[in-house]
Amino acid sequence: MSTAHSVQAEHNPPSTRRFLMQAWQLATPYWRSQERWRAWGLLAAIVTLTLCTVYLLVELNEWSRQFFNAVEQKSSEDFFVLLTYFCFLAALFIVASIYRNYLQQALEMHWRIWLSQQYLGRWMDQQVYYRLELDALGTDNPDQRIAEDLRLFTSGSLGFALGLLREATTLASFVGILWMVSGPLDFTLGEHSYSIPGYMLWGALLYALIGSSLTWWIGRPLIGLNFRQEQLEADFRFNLVRMREYAEGVALYHGEATELQGHATRLQRLRENWWGLMHYTKRLGALTIGYGQIAVVFPYFVAGQRYLSGAISFGGLQQIAGAFGQVQSSLSWFVDSYAQLANWKASVDRLLSFDQALAQANAQALQSQSQRQPAAAGSALQADIDSLQLPGSHIPGKADVPGRVILGGTQLQLRPGERVLLSGPSGSGKSTLFRLLAGIWPFAKATVQIPEGARLLFLPQKPYLPIGSLRAAVSYPAAEGSVADTALCEALVQVGLDALSWRLDESRNWSMTLSGGEQQRLAIARALLQQPDWLFLDEATSALDEASEARLYQLIQSRLPKAAMVSIAHRSAVAAYHQRRLQLQPRTGDAQGKPGLTLVELPLRATAAE
Repeated sequence: MSTAHSVQAEHNPPSTRRFLMQAWQLATPYWRSQERWRAWGLLAAIVTLTLCTVYLLVELNEWSRQFFNAVEQKSSEDFFVLLTYFCFLAALFIVASIYRNYLQQALEMHWRIWLSQQYLGRWMDQQVYYRLELDALGTDNPDQRIAEDLRLFTSGSLGFALGLLREATTLASFVGILWMVSGPLDFTLGEHSYSIPGYMLWGALLYALIGSSLTWWIGRPLIGLNFRQEQLEADFRFNLVRMREYAEGVALYHGEATELQGHATRLQRLRENWWGLMHYTKRLGALTIGYGQIAVVFPYFVAGQRYLSGAISFGGLQQIAGAFGQVQSSLSWFVDSYAQLANWKASVDRLLSFDQALAQANAQALQSQSQRQPAAAGSALQADIDSLQLPGSHIPGKADVPGRVILGGTQLQLRPGERVLLSGPSGSGKSTLFRLLAGIWPFAKATVQIPEGARLLFLPQKPYLPIGSLRAAVSYPAAEGSVADTALCEALVQVGLDALSWRLDESRNWSMTLSGGEQQRLAIARALLQQPDWLFLDEATSALDEASEARLYQLIQSRLPKAAMVSIAHRSAVAAYHQRRLQLQPRTGDAQGKPGLTLVELPLRATAAE
């Protein structure tokens, strides 16, 4: 589903300041929503527990000084007292850490659910999900962005924000300790003596600065590679799901070799990008692992001489090492988190492009030149079509190509209760005209007038059957249980699905279980249950034999006697169940210069396939 155009359009990263502002705009709505009190309450509890853990780290640092002094002095009484005190501090630290993580996960879940509901609402609003399938608007795989990128955004945002808070608090708490316990560094160069107060603190700052600079320089390519990896993973997963959806078609064509080649190509792209990730992750890992290992001995290397000279005690040395480790760890947050930050930024970039695509599609829907207006109850359904066209195409590096106009300068009028057959060559735009009447086709300039209170139902050639119980499939789009089982069973029997009438509780993937003809019968059963005022059949009986098709049309006439029916069909026998015939055909005469086809009323005896 993705294209080179979408890759180029999406991965044009904004400046750091602009990116942070956009990420902030993504994050803030939740904290102002109706769930804000719970969100802020959980955040306050998490911050409190975070501060408690930092305080306990300070206490443990002081404990280490006292404990190792006791070891050095071989004081058995202090030794066991301090061990007991350590158990108390450790127990408090464990409890605080566990509940901090627990509450953080709860906040992540609430935030993710809220964001997912917001994005699902925007995706479904104004049928944006359908518009994005027709024109991706520089984005791809909305399912992955809602399911995966929102999860990474919420967990990453909370993790990094709270991690920064924890490290900043730790740094503030241990800077003073490190300054005081490390003391000055006195040395002589030539004839001059120098003294550097709190030299361990300056050493930690310099060490972290060097590490952060090297991390940024080595790890920069990871952001783009992670972005690309997310996209390739989503494309690979999408095509696997699509093969499941069309498993029967692939099997009938014996297209396994072609499908396998397509999957192998996508896997090769994954592999190439993954090798790039491995290469830069290896370099970054070498830096961070080496950086961490050197940090273990660095304080002993710097402060060891003062201990050996007797300037500080053994406990003081351990306290310096512990304080240096905390300060260095806080200052090295960027080093330790860079790989996760790169992955988080890639997800945020994808969310930002998806957010823009949703806004653009919604704006297009609101500014659509195709309007639906109410008409007087009981009047005709009328469409004044200035132009009806196909989607345009996007070619990277070139101007967008507008879609071909298939119908223009035409008026359509459908009277209540009448039966109309719509015909024309295959691909002439009959189904697209139905989409316009249904209000889902965005590429048109037209006005459609719908009688007030009228119920319209459109049955496509391949009906949608949700995965779940048969009761839900027959009731769709009404909620499961909203239609009485007796009515469902009666409708199934009337359309010739007697064998299914006792399987309402059975849950399956019905689009894979039922044949094409059975699916179309089930769709007719829905029409009988919903009792529409206007029924549009887009080759909705094409998978049935002629005798079954005739019985269903007779059933519609008897069960929906007052409903208007408009059919697209290619069998001549279907004409017998209609009163008028409209055909899409090229313009003639003075209208030759106008774009597209036009609608012409023909004698009903002509076949629908002409």
